[in-house]
Amino acid sequence: MAVPKRKTTPSKRGMRRAHDRLDNNAYIEDADSGELRRPHHIDLKTGVYRGRQVLEPSDD
Repeated sequence: MAVPKRKTTPSKRGMRRAHDRLDNNAYIEDADSGELRRPHHIDLKTGVYRGRQVLEPSDD
């Protein structure tokens, strides 16, 4: 059975875990409506994606 040669220091453990955090969600302001939306997602209020109408606008 494999046994670790030395104890991993807190510094090394922290460096290994540095990339395990959750990133914040990115939002951009839509050029046409001014609403915040996720990049590469359909604007649900207007139904437009990349300048094309892909969904019917919602009546909110």
